[in-house]
Amino acid sequence: MSTHSALSEGRVAVITGAASGIGLAAATRFAAMGMRVCLADLHTDALEKAAATIKGPAVITVPTDVSNPAAVEHLRDAVYAAFGEVAVLMNNAGTSPGGGPFDNPDGWRRVLNVNLFGVINGVQSFTQAMIDQRTPCAIINTGSKQGITCPPGDTAYNVSKAGVKVLTEGLAHALRNIPDCKISTHLLVPGSTFTGMTRSETKPPGAWMPEQVVDFLLAGMAAGDFYIICPDNDVTREIDNRRILWAAEDIVRNRPPLSRWHPDYKDAFAAYLAEPVYRADENSLLP
Repeated sequence: MSTHSALSEGRVAVITGAASGIGLAAATRFAAMGMRVCLADLHTDALEKAAATIKGPAVITVPTDVSNPAAVEHLRDAVYAAFGEVAVLMNNAGTSPGGGPFDNPDGWRRVLNVNLFGVINGVQSFTQAMIDQRTPCAIINTGSKQGITCPPGDTAYNVSKAGVKVLTEGLAHALRNIPDCKISTHLLVPGSTFTGMTRSETKPPGAWMPEQVVDFLLAGMAAGDFYIICPDNDVTREIDNRRILWAAEDIVRNRPPLSRWHPDYKDAFAAYLAEPVYRADENSLLP
């Protein structure tokens, strides 16, 4: 299988939220490819435990509160001091829950500070230095389907991940308009995943493991995809496509917001799912 040009032996990957879940799986895979890796997370003990599981040419840890711009700048400086470059920046740190539209203001601030401003801080701290390298690089930001279809429940989390989507789209546009810039940008959108943030005693049958998400990420990066929207064991890409299109059509059809969960539209949405589906890989409708 071909790989993204930034993912090569001896180059450097920085992963936030790297002590568990998708972040740790990504760090493990990058190290196995011969990359030098920096694991960043909030707690030193968890970082050291995670680093001990990784086999690679060089592994460092930098305890980092991604919600603090100065801490992320320290992370950048530590990585460049240790390795001299960054090929892959994976802004992956996240937390939940947040809160509903009019409750839990403390939860709102915590979730927005980590999930959204953590990514903003990573992008603003690292991007110019990576541009200046003039080498093939990649910036991966971890979003969520909840930031696209915005299901009712944890509105704060939805807002944070919708912000990551918009930020990453804007970043991709900006970078492709810089002459000789060799940085690709990718929005990773996991499906149901058995991670530290959602982990219970037993893996739900529908959930993917973090390693499956990373496999899908690497394949998407190799293909040059920006939107890397993962299926899982319950939800196919075709179902995701229908859900995303339905959400967008709430606006153009002037339906009530979040009509997918509105009782008056329950039957209409079920019928919509049964219609021919859009195949993103073939740009066509299939019965």
